[in-house]
Amino acid sequence: MSDILKKYLTADRGTRIQALRLTQAWRTGLAHQDLPPVLVGLLGELAAASALLAGNIKFDGSVVLQLQGNGPVRLIMVECTSTLDLRATAHLRDDAAPPADATLQDLLNADGQGRFMVMLDPANRQAGAAAYQGIVPLEGDTVAAVLEHYMKHSEQLDTRLWLAADAQVCAGLLLQRMPGEAGPAGAQERSDAAEASWEHCATVADTLGREELRTTDTDTLIRRLFWEDDLLVFPERSVRWHCPCSRERVAAMLRTLGRGEVEDILAEQGHVHIACNFCGRPYDFDAVDCAALFTDAGGSLQAPGSDTLQ
Repeated sequence: MSDILKKYLTADRGTRIQALRLTQAWRTGLAHQDLPPVLVGLLGELAAASALLAGNIKFDGSVVLQLQGNGPVRLIMVECTSTLDLRATAHLRDDAAPPADATLQDLLNADGQGRFMVMLDPANRQAGAAAYQGIVPLEGDTVAAVLEHYMKHSEQLDTRLWLAADAQVCAGLLLQRMPGEAGPAGAQERSDAAEASWEHCATVADTLGREELRTTDTDTLIRRLFWEDDLLVFPERSVRWHCPCSRERVAAMLRTLGRGEVEDILAEQGHVHIACNFCGRPYDFDAVDCAALFTDAGGSLQAPGSDTLQ
């Protein structure tokens, strides 16, 4: 089964293990985004990482991860909510044609000014209140290395990530060292056991290659890596692609432009074409659709006999 996040804990409760493999959700997300393969891979790895991290947040909201720089790629951004609704986008600079073997640093950090941003955004954040945001230099040759560096130095949380993606699949494995419990009785023994557990899990996971991660279903992967371990298993969770863009939202935006500007676009192009700036989904309005936007009642968004985009 794909599009599922699975969570485990070692028997000593010292190491968290999470794994996911997205197929349908990921392909849906790429359907309207025309990106070169090297960028699809980076975007997919960041998307997998965001879902793995969002699976642990304790509030109603979202995790936003962003890579930004002055190379051929202007921006890579993903968002995953606490309910594991995922969306992701990437934007090349005009006329950029990155080589197939370009690295993350080549694509985003050519001048050394690239930045990595993590934002935790509560859904009930009050107007004017700032979301938690951490911004660090773009250090590391892979998405996994960038995130591991951030988690270690900004969150003081030992984290290891293995990520892989192409146009069909994005997948990831996460290990995190759990905070130790306070208390004198047996504290050193528990600490030693947790350290041994962490080192064991990381050593085992380091045998995992990108191709194996990308092509192996999660249950098989966990059995293959941790067959000697007694893992506590948590309920699995579904991940889905979701971008909140809609025909209704686009229609509302067109109304703000005003009748005159919309009619000017119609006269020049014969229709109004708009693509979501995040997911690339296209929305088209012909002359009848546009006339309906400005009726007294707000109008239908569908010309007689035509299909409504939802």
